[in-house]
Amino acid sequence: VYDTSDGTLIQPLKGHKDTVYCVAYAKDGKRFASGSADKSVIIWTSKLEGILKYTHNDSIQCVSYNPLTHQLASCSSGDFGLWSPEQKSVSKHKTSCKITCCSWTNDGQYLALGMFNGIVSIRNKNGDEKVKIERPGGSSSPIWSICWNPSRLMPCVLPSLSDYILGFWLCCQSSPEWSTWEQVTFGLETWDCLDWKSTLRHQNYYFSFFGRDERNDILAVADWGQKLSFYHLSGKQIGKDRVLNFDPCCISYFTKGEYLLLGGSDRQVSLFTRDGVRLGTVGEQSSWVWTCKVKPDSNYVVIGCQDGTISFYQLIFSTVHGLYKDRYAYRDNMTDVIVQHLITEQKVRIKGRELVKKIAIYKNRLAIQMPEKILIYELYSDDSADMYYRVKEKIIKKFECNLLVVCSDHIILCQEKRLQCLSFSGVKEREWLMESLIRYIKVIGGPPGREGLLVGLKNGQILKIFVDNALAIVLLKQSTAVRCLDMSASRNKLAVVDENDTCLVYDIHTKELLFQEPNANSVAWNTQCEDMLCFSGGGYLNIKASNFPVHQQKLQGFVVGYNGSKIFCLHVFSMSAVEVPQSAPMYQYLERKMFKEAYQIACLGVTDADWRELAMEALEGLEFETAKKAFTRVRDLRYLELISSIEDRKKQGENNDDLFLADVYAYQGKFHEAAKLYKRSGHEGLALEMYSDLRMFDHAKEFLGSGDPKDTKMLIKKQADWAKDINDPKAAVQMYLSAGEHMKAIEISGDHGWVDMLIEIARKLDKAEREPLAKCAFYFKQLDNPGYAAETYMKVGDLKALVQLHVETHRWEEAFALSEKHPEFKDEVYVPYAQWLAESDRFEEAQKAFHKAGRQREAVRVLEQLTHNAVVESRFNDAAYYYWMLSMQCLDIAQENEGQQTEMLQKFHDFQHLAEVYHVYHFIQRYTEEPFSFHLPETLFNISRFLLHSLTKETPLGISKVNTLLALAKQSKALGAYKLARHAYDKLQGLQIPDRFQKSVELGSLTIRSKPFHDSEELVPLCYRCSTNNPLLNNLGNVCINCRQPFVFSASSYEVLHLVEFYLEDGITDEEAVALIDLEAPRVNKRENKWQEMLSDNTQSLRLDDSTDIIIEDDDPFTAKLSFEQGGSQFVPVVVSRAVLRAMSRRDVLIKRWPRPLRWQFYRSLLPDASITMCPSCFQMFHTEDYELLILQHNCCPFCRW
Repeated sequence: VYDTSDGTLIQPLKGHKDTVYCVAYAKDGKRFASGSADKSVIIWTSKLEGILKYTHNDSIQCVSYNPLTHQLASCSSGDFGLWSPEQKSVSKHKTSCKITCCSWTNDGQYLALGMFNGIVSIRNKNGDEKVKIERPGGSSSPIWSICWNPSRLMPCVLPSLSDYILGFWLCCQSSPEWSTWEQVTFGLETWDCLDWKSTLRHQNYYFSFFGRDERNDILAVADWGQKLSFYHLSGKQIGKDRVLNFDPCCISYFTKGEYLLLGGSDRQVSLFTRDGVRLGTVGEQSSWVWTCKVKPDSNYVVIGCQDGTISFYQLIFSTVHGLYKDRYAYRDNMTDVIVQHLITEQKVRIKGRELVKKIAIYKNRLAIQMPEKILIYELYSDDSADMYYRVKEKIIKKFECNLLVVCSDHIILCQEKRLQCLSFSGVKEREWLMESLIRYIKVIGGPPGREGLLVGLKNGQILKIFVDNALAIVLLKQSTAVRCLDMSASRNKLAVVDENDTCLVYDIHTKELLFQEPNANSVAWNTQCEDMLCFSGGGYLNIKASNFPVHQQKLQGFVVGYNGSKIFCLHVFSMSAVEVPQSAPMYQYLERKMFKEAYQIACLGVTDADWRELAMEALEGLEFETAKKAFTRVRDLRYLELISSIEDRKKQGENNDDLFLADVYAYQGKFHEAAKLYKRSGHEGLALEMYSDLRMFDHAKEFLGSGDPKDTKMLIKKQADWAKDINDPKAAVQMYLSAGEHMKAIEISGDHGWVDMLIEIARKLDKAEREPLAKCAFYFKQLDNPGYAAETYMKVGDLKALVQLHVETHRWEEAFALSEKHPEFKDEVYVPYAQWLAESDRFEEAQKAFHKAGRQREAVRVLEQLTHNAVVESRFNDAAYYYWMLSMQCLDIAQENEGQQTEMLQKFHDFQHLAEVYHVYHFIQRYTEEPFSFHLPETLFNISRFLLHSLTKETPLGISKVNTLLALAKQSKALGAYKLARHAYDKLQGLQIPDRFQKSVELGSLTIRSKPFHDSEELVPLCYRCSTNNPLLNNLGNVCINCRQPFVFSASSYEVLHLVEFYLEDGITDEEAVALIDLEAPRVNKRENKWQEMLSDNTQSLRLDDSTDIIIEDDDPFTAKLSFEQGGSQFVPVVVSRAVLRAMSRRDVLIKRWPRPLRWQFYRSLLPDASITMCPSCFQMFHTEDYELLILQHNCCPFCRW
């Protein structure tokens, strides 16, 4: 057991009696096992103490610990054993052939055994064979070494070098000789070993793997048929056998499975990719290499040889990459190239099967050097975002070079001091030989085929070379070796990092050293700003602008590019674009008042706070153009308005910079500085206004000047405003009153509910100050003090406002009294009063109030609403009354407004008709809905007929034909009008009958069939004009079928009254007709002699003599008129002359005295002895006895409620 730090022997362990063939550490390093030719296995602790020993029947060939447990597999020539600390004994399993090697899968579930006969047997952890792999070579190709790839889940990103370099411990079979410690570098220059001079070149590289490798549990098999093969756990081979051209003796994976080490008869250890692609040699030895192991989770490799030499190597992988502007190309998996767009983060992979040695990228070109060739790629298109490359040329030739550069049409090879320019066909066109070793080379652009190169030498010389020119131009020579170079965008300045880690900046034209900075390992100019560069070193990023001091911030890695606010940084294997705010250089320019330059820096990328600072500084420096741009960037409209106003003032000729700056200071809150500048520029008033606006009254008083009373008043007013704002309202009121600002004092008092203060103010104010007094009254009303409000209105004489006050407070008596004295306010009182009544559901009173106010339309609208509600609520008696009132309202409107006369008269007739219909339907509805009837059958019979004849057109809302027909049918049947009853029942069959009437209707329809098909003659109505008997069911309605004379009905029993309407001849006025009728002389009744008086001894008697039926009448001209004009298909009204009128008796004539514009209606009674009474309000006709009874019952007319 050796100490790896210096190779010293710690202790030999002598537990075995023969050659030790194999050793193996457990995963946790706490114990290891050894197997020997003495057929025994010994388990040792990390303290080098043996704790267990067991034996096999043959010599032990190999041992291996399960990676997850302490289960140990030990293999001999004839069997293998499995032992774990939990077991009491070793479980052994026979094999058909000698076992040469073994390996556990990464999850410890399976054990692979390599046999001398070329067979691979895969066993589970219990020792049962699951898969058997028989290789073609058989026993002629013994399996000498096998190893499972330890990786199951491949990491996506390997963040550091230490995570990437891996290894295993070495075991040996004889006392070794410790060799020189060596270090192998896959680096920028060569593989470097202390005693080894092979030259295999690599460049910087960033590793990336898939989230999960599709070849999990992959077994690498090396046999002495000189082949390397790979198999799945299922036994299926992956790809073809790889020919090795030597006998492999050992195989070992790196811990994460990305690389493979193979050693054997070729006396060296070679590094392969996990796919079996050979990458190079780790170390050459003087004898066969029998074992090689990688230390777990490290970059150390140990090699054991036949001659007893143990070699210990450290592998270092440097990156292979290329960068041009925002495209970065780097090596992946040693054989692939990934091109990354640093701005969009897009990536494209170019897969390869050979080791990538060099990468160069320029514009749309990409050059990849492999061991035996160079491939030239180009983009598919000129699109700056295009990421698809295709092969343009192949140069099949081996080149040895330190550095590789590609241009549009050439590649440049750097070989120590020599530069060679080759065409893409591989022809050398030009060569330059330098005085010293070339340390740095960079393409700085130019036309295709004429690009310029910047070259730095070890002797400090810096040259510019054009690919089409054989002469190199020396730019300058410094004393120290060049490490890194960059030229500014304008080609005027050159930045150099030398071997002493110093960044030096030169003026190319004058060769003058402008400045130098220490601790630099790389440098880059900003491509968008001439005066800015950055350099990295010592864990810091340094940004330098012009000749200002350097700004530092922490950053690991190397700066390779600087574009705007993005710095491209290479850290270990990762290239990233770092967003760096350009705040520090911007502030450096601001300190020197270089506002335009600071603005240019800000455009590269700074925070909003930096933009605001730039804007403020430029504004204070009166650099308004820059300030405007900066404020626009942060969208500060307030300051943009200020700048705009200053620019407008400048255009108008104002040029007082002190005044402008004072305004700026005031906006910024620097009030004292602003006041000083205002005073200096002679504008003390502005300072006074500013301080008073800011409530800084003590400072404001300093600028009162000569004591102008206006200024003093203004100051007191503003002080009052301030007192109001800081919640000291009483002080504010007193100050406002002192300043004469009565309105504001009133507002504060009113808002705080100070009635006493308002009373005091109102009584002190003169009545001429109407506005403040009106405000006081407003607050009195708001604070529920209408008495004080009324007093205030009386003071200013505002009667209209006083009326409104009474209306708003519903003090109607005072309002009515005022309207009586001042009729012009009638509308202002009665209309709101009516509205209030309507809102209180007092519609009838509201209607009267509207009527009184002369608002007939509103009165009609209220009535219409009342009527509609009555109908909806089935209060048909009320509906009739309201319709009658509506008709009278329409008549009033027609009387007052000639323009609406026709419309209103039409409505009058419609509403009169509806009033009659709803009046009679009220009785029908009570009869059908209530259990007891209060009317005689004859009355209900007449009402039903009247209603049915009135419903010839559209049925009004709420009226049911079913109820009407049902009442008619029942009363007709009861009175003997069977034909009419049958007709009514037939009509009902065609209507939708409510369920409660269904049975009654069906029964009545059946029973009526048993009755005679005729009507009782006693029920037939008689026309008193033409003496025609009319049918009970009249298609013409309520008119005579012969003379078409409309019937006049009693408004209680709805019998046909013995009245005939007559009309006046043209030229006779209503008043004249009445006068003519009133002139009538008494007529002699010739039937008086029918009464005979008889006297006896003690008695007196009267006897009516009925002995004769002959009635002798004198000639009545009206009766003659009736007989003369009756008949005809058209209605011919009875028209009377003055002579006829004179012959009429006043008691025989009834007159409906309608108001204008209606004409009066005249009716002649044909049975003068049968008394008829007419309601003087609604003009409805009644039998006198019925009317008197109704008046006694209802105390009013049942129709108009008069």
